[in-house]
Amino acid sequence: MLSTDTDILATAQAWRRDGRDVALATVIETWGSAPRPVGSHLVIDGEGNFLGSVSGGCVEGAVITEAVEVIEAGTPRVLEFGVADETAWRAGLSCGGRIRVFVERID
Repeated sequence: MLSTDTDILATAQAWRRDGRDVALATVIETWGSAPRPVGSHLVIDGEGNFLGSVSGGCVEGAVITEAVEVIEAGTPRVLEFGVADETAWRAGLSCGGRIRVFVERID
């Protein structure tokens, strides 16, 4: 069962309160077939712990890796995964769709 947005955002708040570095990834656009709708969240800490989902499979792993870099750099990023990308099969988005994910550090 997927966590609710309330669970994910409450976890982000609790992790920050505990002194953890935190990033939030949010699906901002989808096209065609996409595993998760716009507004879906994934919270990630500086050690790679996470809760929620923005896609699933290898896409999630790529978002977590990018989120750790966003935490370190402090600069938000927009990530795009899609079947038109030559990395689509490697990233696990072979369903024929495309997603854009905004990743930001939570201070």
